[in-house]
Amino acid sequence: MGFPEYRPRRLRRNENLRRLLRETTPGVDDLIMPLFVRHGSGVRKEIESMPGQYQLSPDTLVEKVARIAQARIPAVILFGIPGHKDAEGSEAYSDDGVVQQSIRAVKEAKIDVLVIADVCLCGYTEHGHCGIVVDGEVDNDRTLEYLAKSALSFARAGADVVAPSDMMDGRVQAVREALDESGFTGVPIMSYAAKFASAFYGPFRDAAESSPKFGDRRSYQMDPSNSDEAMREIALDIAEGADIVMVKPALPYLDVIRRAREEFRHPLAAYCVSGEYAMIKAAARNGWLDEKGAVMEMTAGIKRAGADMILTYWAEDIAKWLKQG
Repeated sequence: MGFPEYRPRRLRRNENLRRLLRETTPGVDDLIMPLFVRHGSGVRKEIESMPGQYQLSPDTLVEKVARIAQARIPAVILFGIPGHKDAEGSEAYSDDGVVQQSIRAVKEAKIDVLVIADVCLCGYTEHGHCGIVVDGEVDNDRTLEYLAKSALSFARAGADVVAPSDMMDGRVQAVREALDESGFTGVPIMSYAAKFASAFYGPFRDAAESSPKFGDRRSYQMDPSNSDEAMREIALDIAEGADIVMVKPALPYLDVIRRAREEFRHPLAAYCVSGEYAMIKAAARNGWLDEKGAVMEMTAGIKRAGADMILTYWAEDIAKWLKQG
C-alpha cells in the first residue's frame, strides 16, 4: 500500500484521533516515587542538585507520603541518610535506623501506599562503598550477610518490598533465604538486576550522601557497554528468586529494557535516575525545554520500551499532569 492510497497523517489530524490511536499511555499506576529520609524532626532540606526534591525526617516524610497516596501513586521507595556511618554500615540493619523508623511511621499512619526499602550499604558506610571493604576491595561474599540482615530489618519494620541495589553476586538468594527463614515469605524482592556504572548518578549521591571515599563502583556495577551481560545478570536474579527486576538508569538503556521485556516476560521496573532528572530540570529552568512535554515524552518512551513500573522523581508531577489531561 503506497501514497496516495495510504496517508498516515489522516489519523493525526486532531487530538481526539490521536488519543484514540495512542499505543502507549503511561498511567499513575506505573509510578514509584523515590524519597530520602534522615534523622530529626521537621526536616525538609532541599537537595541542591535536584531542585524540588528534599531530605525529609520521618514526620515530614509521613506528610509527603500521604500526599503521594492522595495522588493515587501506588508506591514509594526509601533511601536513608544515617546519623552515624561506620565500616560495616550498621545503621542499615539497625531496627532503630532512620529507614526502619520511617517505615513504621508510615504504617502507623495507615497510609495506603506500598513502602519499598532500598537495600544497600553505600549510604551507611564510612567509605561509601556498597559492601564490606577488606584490604581495599569490596568483599562480595562477606557483604551478603549484611545485606540479608538489612533486608530482614526492613521487613520487621513493615516494608512491603525490599530492593537490593548493591550488585553483589548472589545477594538475591541471600536476601530470599533470610526472609523465608524468618517467616517473611510474602515480602517480594525487587532486584536492581541490571544496574550500570553510570555517569547519571551524581545528584543521587549528593542526596543520599553516599559518594565513595576512594576508587569507584565499576568492579560491581555493570559496564555501560554491555547488554548481553545485563541479560545474564537478570537471568541470575530471577533464578535466585527476584519477583521484580530492574534496569537502571532508564533513558540511556532503553534497548536493555526492551531486551529484558522480550527475553524474560518478568515484572520489570526502570529507574529514571537523578542525573536524568537534574538535566531536564536545568534545561527547563533556562527555558531550553518544556519540562512537562519532555518528561511525558521520556516517560512514554520508557513505558514503550517495556517497563511495567517506573521509579521517577517526577511521580507527583506526572500524576498531576495526567489528571489535567
